[in-house]
Amino acid sequence: MQLRYLIDLTMEEYIEQKAWEHAELDHCPFHPEGGCGLARHGTYPRKFPEYCLVPRWYCPGAHRTISLLPDFFASRFPGTLDEIEDAVNTAGSCKSQEEAAFVLRPEISLPSGLRWLRRRIQYVKEALTILVGLFVTECAPDLESFRKKLGTNRVLSKLREIAREYLPSMPPFVGFGPRSAKRYCRLGSSNN
Repeated sequence: MQLRYLIDLTMEEYIEQKAWEHAELDHCPFHPEGGCGLARHGTYPRKFPEYCLVPRWYCPGAHRTISLLPDFFASRFPGTLDEIEDAVNTAGSCKSQEEAAFVLRPEISLPSGLRWLRRRIQYVKEALTILVGLFVTECAPDLESFRKKLGTNRVLSKLREIAREYLPSMPPFVGFGPRSAKRYCRLGSSNN
């Protein structure tokens, strides 16, 4: 399980200060009343864009680990929220997704770059569509509309703050919900 690590540091400051060492989880999300034996369970590494550690705990009662993900990191994907937002913005400013994929990921093949880009576009659109519905706002589910509505250039980071109570069920990047099951289904397979 991932929880929001509300920290007002950049990734560089987080690494420099080794902020994962100072992280505290005040109660178990599975047993808020306590008594479950919640204990620090080390860290796990995030290797991209820079190597840094994410603190985690273990609840023996639930047999689950809980990690505190710093606000700048995307959930369940490598990279930061700002990098993902920049990629989607680049896709919107290019003539085609192919051009954007080449600009953003010239080191990989075009089909791989397109998958990489389309996955980011899809999850951002899903999150924005859900948030439009939750907040019943007169806003199109795209970054530019949210940018104007919220008055910020860092839409995904701002949305994680605004939608904090919905994060456990929101799709990845912004929220901590599971990745789409569709991603793991093979073509031609049946669900019988």
